[in-house]
Amino acid sequence: MTQQNGIRGSGDDHLHSEASKAFNLSNGVEHDEERMANDCEREERGQGGESSSPVAVTGAVTAPDGGWGWVVLVATILVLALTLGFPSCVGIFYTDLQNEFQATNSETSWVPSIMTSVLHAGGPFCSVLVDKFGCRATVMLGGVLSGVGMAASSFTRSMTELYITAGVVTGLGFCFSFQPAVTILGHYFVRRRAFANAMSSTGTALGLCILPFLGNYLHTQFGWRGSFLILGAILLNCCVCGAVMRPLEPNRHRGPPLMDHKPPSDQEDERKQKGRLRTMWSYVAASMSKHMAFDQLCNNRRYCVYAIGITFMMLGFVVPLIYLVPYATGNNMEPSQAALLLSILGIVNIVVRPPFGIIFNMPWFKGRHIYVFASALLVNGLSNSICCLGADFPVLVMYVVTYGLSMSVVGSLMFTVLMDILEMSRFPSALGLLAVMESVTLLIGPPLAGVLVDKTRTYSYVFITCSAIVASSAVYLMLAFCWLDKMEMKASKQGQLSSQPDPMRPTPDASPGCRYRSVPTEGDKDKTASNGTEYHTSI
Repeated sequence: MTQQNGIRGSGDDHLHSEASKAFNLSNGVEHDEERMANDCEREERGQGGESSSPVAVTGAVTAPDGGWGWVVLVATILVLALTLGFPSCVGIFYTDLQNEFQATNSETSWVPSIMTSVLHAGGPFCSVLVDKFGCRATVMLGGVLSGVGMAASSFTRSMTELYITAGVVTGLGFCFSFQPAVTILGHYFVRRRAFANAMSSTGTALGLCILPFLGNYLHTQFGWRGSFLILGAILLNCCVCGAVMRPLEPNRHRGPPLMDHKPPSDQEDERKQKGRLRTMWSYVAASMSKHMAFDQLCNNRRYCVYAIGITFMMLGFVVPLIYLVPYATGNNMEPSQAALLLSILGIVNIVVRPPFGIIFNMPWFKGRHIYVFASALLVNGLSNSICCLGADFPVLVMYVVTYGLSMSVVGSLMFTVLMDILEMSRFPSALGLLAVMESVTLLIGPPLAGVLVDKTRTYSYVFITCSAIVASSAVYLMLAFCWLDKMEMKASKQGQLSSQPDPMRPTPDASPGCRYRSVPTEGDKDKTASNGTEYHTSI
């Protein structure tokens, strides 16, 4: 019997007993660590992770892919209709807000721009709330904030108060509602996730279709103040939608502690307080690192190019939706017809988005999503120049149909392209950073357009400028990704040439069925010793 450390003889029994104790102790520690690791893994899976098994599993609970998931899908559609489709409805009250507060176009346009900007910029903060309280509570909190914000807007006496209530509070409520709704939908659907996402995306189009009609009716019956109060009550229905988004796994209740502790001393209290502060800052830093992919922005060239292009695109992408109704009514069009234009835009999106989503999932489009996206974006940008042909109803109908078709393609592929250029594990953080970058241009775009209207006294230059901005961003994305593809093809060819076998290197004589074990050379001994792994290969 060989003894460890070269010790033999009379100390065998003592060493054996000590080794047994050490083994039992280490075995207990390993069991404890294994149990804690399993607990952590279960908790992480409960936050929305997916099992790697072929069975549709979300955390420790099987995703239903139906059943109550259909109720969650309907609730998600309604949430997206009430949140993402709402900012375009504000354009109906644009002229009334100007006359009520004696504000310029630039000052009035800050209301929808702040609302849309906060809706995007609050993404990382919303993710922290979802991790802490879950999707259901966060959606209901968003419904309360958006409803209270719009209701409070009906009592405002200045544009500054309107910026806070309708802009910040309502926009933050929209953010807290729609992002967790989309998140929990992915927990309920795994095998049918593509279909569920395609159906939920019609919620935005549904809001564009219904809310302008509703807003115009309320405007004619109750004025802008009464309309804001009623719309605030309607937005509270997000709380009802959030209530049905029950988690797949109930919250765990921990038992009482197994050990009693004495009351801590004052010094220990002070030390723990400092530790809590350090932990809080560490948690904030970890949350920022988790939900903001700064490393991808610096190291992933495709993500960097895409983020810059999308951020610049948003400077002029949503501005036409805000100024379409004022442009039409300013050219003596009936308000009901002007509101109908937005409804036509929503109908086009409802009809076109699901088929486009199915078509772009075909194998032929794999690897070509970015070019289809950039082409549709180019058409979307150029379509804004149609408004310069005139403000007649048939001309504007042709504009909204063209804009709606291209907008459907852009909306269907925006997240798909982002998934193509990133690992899925980095998608949430990359999306959070992209949303924050978008919020900057979404914030300054409408006010800059308002300044242009105040200077030129016409809306035509707004649509021309938006056309140039969106079209140039499309050309930038197309050329940049084409260059990146050529660079990667060139690098792959060079890699293939360098990976060709060396003719001077002897080939091992291995017949079928032979097994061999790689033996490290002198330069590889340290590497082999460091990882303790031997590689066995069958020929």
